[in-house]
Amino acid sequence: MNRFDQRLLFSPVITAKIYSFIAKIDAIKGQWKTTNTLSPQMISRLKTSVLITSTGASTRIEGSKLSDIQIQDLLSKIKIKTLKTRDEQEVAGYLELLKNMFDSWKKLHFSESLILGFHKELLKYSAKDERHKGHYKIDSNRVEARNVQGELVGIVFDPTAPYLVKKEMQELVDWTQKKLATQQTHPLLVVANFIFEFLAIHPFTDGNGRASRILTNFLLLQSGYEYIPYISHEKIIEDNKAEYYVALNKTQTTWKKKKEDISAWVLFLLECILKQSELALKLIIQESVEDFLSIKQLQVWEFALSHETFKRSEVIEGTKLKARTVEQAIKKLLNMNKIKKFGQGKATRYKVR
Repeated sequence: MNRFDQRLLFSPVITAKIYSFIAKIDAIKGQWKTTNTLSPQMISRLKTSVLITSTGASTRIEGSKLSDIQIQDLLSKIKIKTLKTRDEQEVAGYLELLKNMFDSWKKLHFSESLILGFHKELLKYSAKDERHKGHYKIDSNRVEARNVQGELVGIVFDPTAPYLVKKEMQELVDWTQKKLATQQTHPLLVVANFIFEFLAIHPFTDGNGRASRILTNFLLLQSGYEYIPYISHEKIIEDNKAEYYVALNKTQTTWKKKKEDISAWVLFLLECILKQSELALKLIIQESVEDFLSIKQLQVWEFALSHETFKRSEVIEGTKLKARTVEQAIKKLLNMNKIKKFGQGKATRYKVR
């Protein structure tokens, strides 16, 4: 048994937790397939909204400062605007790649060349990445700890050496292709295992985190989770950024050790996918709300559906609507019993019931 399979053997307690998540996710997957009645108009609006939200979240995880409003503005001008800043270049690349992937995932074949192609498109607008876009790293990208004088005091994480990347990526892709084709292992475990190893190898000089989230979306779509384009996976990761890094760091310390333990990462990713699935289910259960809302109120409702929780100020920023309009929409949704309120004063938040 190779180490990819070996590390998917969990303790009985962890196994029970994992399959509890999987059962809930797959139940929603089944409901989506049998009851998805989203109107073409709502699908179009949701896709555009998710492209902006996902791009903003994924690039902010890596340090970008652009808000969703700035990204929306960039989207409308991308064909005529010169992308001067690194943030704008990274956002444009992610946005374009995600849209293309959502539009063509059924025609694409998962392979090493696809991953390299995704990376090339991801960094398409990044001037400083011209030399290495679409190519594996040729220099070490280990994570180092340095003191205030800039002196090396330790290695936080040491990913795969450049000369081994090609070999290890081939092995990982071969294993993933085989498991998805034969269905010997549940696809959610295959995806979680693939993303963990991909991030540990850290095959590219830059863009590994962003590429991993594009690949997560793609592999979930190809595994039958077809609601992925309508609820932002990246936003859920961003909202749980601290837990994301804790889970990764905890599991990466066991990488390539005699006994690897990736349970923290698998549980974290499954919990995020479950949240995404539950939000998707709310879309089809509650689309009838559209009949009772104005166009502007509908914008607030769609914002609510795409966020686990939200504040009034976040809706104003995310929709560009006036404060009074947002206030009226929230009040109407509360009266319709579609959202609930918790907290008081400035700490007040809302969530879809």
